Amino acid sequence: MKRILLSVLGVAAVTVSISAASAQQYVATLRGEVDLAEETMPPPIPAQTNDDLRKARNYPEQPPLIPHKIEGYQIDKNANRCLTCHARSAVEDSQAPMISVTHFMNRDNQVLASVSPRRYFCTQCHVPQHEAKPLVENAFVDVDNVLEYLKENEGGSD
Repeated sequence: MKRILLSVLGVAAVTVSISAASAQQYVATLRGEVDLAEETMPPPIPAQTNDDLRKARNYPEQPPLIPHKIEGYQIDKNANRCLTCHARSAVEDSQAPMISVTHFMNRDNQVLASVSPRRYFCTQCHVPQHEAKPLVENAFVDVDNVLEYLKENEGGSD
């Protein structure tokens, strides 16, 4: 009886494994219909946007996007090229936006005289933009558009 039960469970496990393996061959991916073993050429990296125009934020607390090229900028423990324009002492000459006051606070919300080490590496949060075709379809609608739609179509209010 025990052998029969183990045999049945073994056959069931093999069947499930085979069906799972064959199902994985048909998963939709960004690669499309290309086999995993086949090498393809990646698309070229598009040029960074360099218009110096502030970009809209799509959600609350989103870090501002970088509206200019940063290729070749040194941002390491020894130097931060971003601070040559965005530091408090430089914004008057550069006309660049100043770093947020939150970047001068430590984890205990104590105000520091210089940029907090936690906020020193700008590209951890801030990213440059590229004019690139989306890899997947995106139907994102920001909250302002949703509220406007509700106000127009359902008589909703703030």
